[in-house]
Amino acid sequence: MAAPRLASLRVLGPSSFYGLAFADWAANPASDHKTDVICVHGLTRNGRDFDPLAQTLAHAGHHIICPDMPGRGRSDWLPQAAEYSLPTYMAACSALLGHCANDNNNNAVDWIGTSMGGLIGMALAAMPNSPIRKLIINDIGPFVPHASLKRIADYVADQPTFTNVNQVEAFLRSRHAPFGPVSDAYWRHLAKHSAIQSEGGTYTLTYDAKIAETFAELATADLDLWSVWDQIQCPVLVMRGEDSDILPATVAQEMIKRGPDTTLMEWPETGHTPALENANQITTLRKFLE
Repeated sequence: MAAPRLASLRVLGPSSFYGLAFADWAANPASDHKTDVICVHGLTRNGRDFDPLAQTLAHAGHHIICPDMPGRGRSDWLPQAAEYSLPTYMAACSALLGHCANDNNNNAVDWIGTSMGGLIGMALAAMPNSPIRKLIINDIGPFVPHASLKRIADYVADQPTFTNVNQVEAFLRSRHAPFGPVSDAYWRHLAKHSAIQSEGGTYTLTYDAKIAETFAELATADLDLWSVWDQIQCPVLVMRGEDSDILPATVAQEMIKRGPDTTLMEWPETGHTPALENANQITTLRKFLE
């Protein structure tokens, strides 16, 4: 697999500047440049989750930026747990939008957001004069039941240590089994980019434990963002795992009936969230962005 250019921006957070890391996949110069695409990961994941998708889209002529949200991957951790919030993430992504506009002299972008990344995309797409041209949200919607949020909160608080990368991979295979059918190579790829080795030789997951504190407070009630959904003007593609409890089938059907022009794709043998790694899922996303 080809490697992206790794870069970072200095972004102003609620109480300090911090480094926002991102993987930058240049568009294939042999193809006509299509669009800039920002891909944002889920709650405890990082931008390298999108590598197979990003490589394919870049080859097809898209310019892809995959950030690590603050507190994840290579990005800096924030001083206070309360700073891990939707406004903070929106501000970080606004800086990336400006980076895209300056780098390519283009104000329009497409957005691919998995879970939390989808919520951020929804919030930005609902703003007046939003630069988001097309929005893809992966297994998330404007309503998430309390019980599902509580399940996520419980596992996010679990941050074990590992003695080797093989143990990291086994843990990720178990925790993220709902990703659906994905290749062994992808699991190894996730393990490589999901943990960091300490000076003592052990491995820990690359996200700030304070994220669990903030999310636990959020998970005390249903998440209801229907008012945000109804403000979105751009076309939307919703990717849903058929077994997902985060995006129940009833919510997905309601998303089609109200708000923006929405297409729903559901994937069998998959829960929260489709990995966007297999050829059928990647082809679906690529065609939507054309």
